[in-house]
Amino acid sequence: MLNRRTFLKSAGVLATLPLLHRVAQGAAITAQPDRRPGAPRGLLFDAEDIPRIRANLASPRFADLHALVFPADMAANERFLRDELRLENLVVDMARARKLLECAAFAYVLTRDPRQLALARLALQRLCDYERWDYFLEGGRQTFGLQRASEANIACCLALDWLGDELTPAERARVEHNVATKGAPACYLALYGMKYPDRVRGWTLDPREKFFVATNLSRWPLILNATNLKVIPTCGLGYAAIALHGRHPDAGKWLDLARQSARAYAVMFGLDGAYDEGIGYWGYTTTHLVLLAEALHRRLGIDERNLINYPGTVRYALHMAMPTLPAPATGAATAGGVTPGDTPALDIVNFGDAGRGMDVSIAPWVARTAGDPLAGYVAREIGGMRHFGAAIWHREETPATPPGPELLDVRLINDLVISRTGWAAQDGVLALRSGGPANHEHADRNSIIFKAYGERLFHDPFHADYSFKNPRWLLRLTEAHTAVLIAGKGHQYHDGSEGTNSSWARANVTAYRTGDRGMTVTSDATEAYQLVNPAVAGVERTLVYLKPDVLLVLDRVRLDGVPAPVQLRYQVYNDDGQGAAEAAAAQFRITRPHATLAAAVHAVGGLTVRTGRLALPPEEGVHPYAEVESAVALTHEILTVATAQTAGGPHGALAVEHEATGWRVHGTHNGRGVDVRLAVVPGAAPEVTL
Repeated sequence: MLNRRTFLKSAGVLATLPLLHRVAQGAAITAQPDRRPGAPRGLLFDAEDIPRIRANLASPRFADLHALVFPADMAANERFLRDELRLENLVVDMARARKLLECAAFAYVLTRDPRQLALARLALQRLCDYERWDYFLEGGRQTFGLQRASEANIACCLALDWLGDELTPAERARVEHNVATKGAPACYLALYGMKYPDRVRGWTLDPREKFFVATNLSRWPLILNATNLKVIPTCGLGYAAIALHGRHPDAGKWLDLARQSARAYAVMFGLDGAYDEGIGYWGYTTTHLVLLAEALHRRLGIDERNLINYPGTVRYALHMAMPTLPAPATGAATAGGVTPGDTPALDIVNFGDAGRGMDVSIAPWVARTAGDPLAGYVAREIGGMRHFGAAIWHREETPATPPGPELLDVRLINDLVISRTGWAAQDGVLALRSGGPANHEHADRNSIIFKAYGERLFHDPFHADYSFKNPRWLLRLTEAHTAVLIAGKGHQYHDGSEGTNSSWARANVTAYRTGDRGMTVTSDATEAYQLVNPAVAGVERTLVYLKPDVLLVLDRVRLDGVPAPVQLRYQVYNDDGQGAAEAAAAQFRITRPHATLAAAVHAVGGLTVRTGRLALPPEEGVHPYAEVESAVALTHEILTVATAQTAGGPHGALAVEHEATGWRVHGTHNGRGVDVRLAVVPGAAPEVTL
């Protein structure tokens, strides 16, 4: 324990256990013997670490975390817990109570502020007041736990550790009773169902919870086995097992299943550390894996700190970072605009449901445990760190090495391709979404994001809705991405009735090359479009990125027997109301406050260039795009030649010639010569000569 005293006051606990455990599921928890001669280590840190953690929280790098741990309005939090919390509301109110518990207990162990102690004790009491700890049922009667039970387990176990002897024996016994009866069994049932889906007696939403849209959970034991919602109960069950190790008869089986689940889930990460659900869920997932690994190692001497390629997964986060510049303030309110917390400096390659920003809280842990100086750099410079673990793990003396030029271009194992000039807001970034399905994905195969001079110039939308019944579900579909439509339709995607699960759509990188002159990549998404339109014989996109500000996009679409038009959408970032698109003849222009993009479009057949807006109600904001349409045909070949420039600056002159073997683009832009040939080869990726 942090105070090196008793983990439980045995006599007091034994006196209260018979009353508290009469309705327990399973045998009572036995009292833990006095551990003063060799007190157990804290779950995540020891008393001697507190000065370092305090110093971390006082540094500018941890300003956001400091604001969470030490909220300005303590009275509002006290009032919520005491008077406003609804015991029938688990989605919102229980989540808030759990967060308040973690923050108050953490703040107290660092400061010994009696008001933080009072708030933590009140939050513990209110969590224990809940009749159940999650809003899912198996067989219509047994609660199984995904998020709420898992998070409550973790928070309660940390609070027991951090508050120590400040809790009375009765308080401690009540918390442990709730972990043992409401938390651990619910997490165990969820993980058991994912391990043995054929033994599940039907998963449903608890009808007592009124804050969910109807969702079909019948396949969730299969679906969730490959999502972040397996990791959270894994960590929650593991914490219950560690806290009650040797004192509850089921702690051993809880520990076994938690470790099995963590090992089984590790394969969801690529060998290079890439994570298919996207960077928005990467932070949540990796943080819980690390929380479990660290507690296992510190308390039980079990080393699970190498289940995944942790240095590689920090590099994955580095690749997905894409800082941009803030738009000048206009004073005008924007419907459906920027969400609070959308900080341009934390912008990311946001394929799928990832919002703006990523949490790299594990970076200091990886820097220390793996001796990885690049992770040390990420901990100091990249993304945000909003989980208390970051302040616990960060050490100023840890070496930090900036990324080298070898990391400017990457094809991840899951076929995401990112090419950049650097990690500053003014640097250029091109990202291609190829690869297969994943939970929290969008219908975005072969879509691209292009950023230059501090601005998103080809955009991928933020904040799509999780419910197919709400208008912003549209932001998940191909038509809302910088991607290809065939006769106005995108590629295959699910209907949303089961949640945000995977589709069947797949694309594959068929060619990829980097060098001093630029990056070229070709991705084939034929299969994804064939699932919607059997007449599709080929859908292929080739990108030529001449750093930092010239991008060529060659789209080739082939249809078998049924001619159709093809549309290319180029989305404009306008969440702040300062993005616009205009079209004229075979050209379009995208304007942002700090930069512009000028594009000329060429095709083998007839084409039309126009602008439009996504069909969303006004309260969901204005989402403009430029659209290129290739006229009805069986074969389409469209070349978009785009240049980026700082606001007010001139765009270069690039000539385009359609040759017998393909295309030639030549000229100058920003004083740099351009001479590219794309030889179109039937049945293969274009041959690009720079």
